[in-house]
Amino acid sequence: MTPAINLLKKQKIAFSIHEYDHDPQCQNFGEEAAQKLLLDPRCVFKTLLVSDDKNFFVAIVPVTGTLNLKRAATAFGVKKLRMAEAKEAERLTGYLVGGISPLGQKKSLATCIDDSAKSFENIYVSGGKRGLDISLSPQDLSNACRHASFADIGEAK
Repeated sequence: MTPAINLLKKQKIAFSIHEYDHDPQCQNFGEEAAQKLLLDPRCVFKTLLVSDDKNFFVAIVPVTGTLNLKRAATAFGVKKLRMAEAKEAERLTGYLVGGISPLGQKKSLATCIDDSAKSFENIYVSGGKRGLDISLSPQDLSNACRHASFADIGEAK
């Protein structure tokens, strides 16, 4: 069990586990999950870490798009954001890039989920390792992430 799964069990939140064989050559982790699990990619979300050079934040957006840094900065109440480097993200979360879950991270960070998540009954996020996704309702994800906010932070590719 990963820290993400343990957290959901501890909080008694309904979820389901979806495993697939991760291709080590693949770098588009979220798109790979959608393809291998035969899911609508719009309901598969990626976990990104961003920083204003003082604090780090977690942004959760659909794998079909990108994060709009300006809108994310507004959502987090800061002036400007940059993407965190892979090593920073791994150090702060305790997960490897491609398997970073928004749940059960080593350090609790302010989190924002893209508004588009609300249009789905369940969304898929990383379960804490490559080849493992978790399905749960957007509101349950928000609650498990210490009441993450929702905002329009994503952008179509």
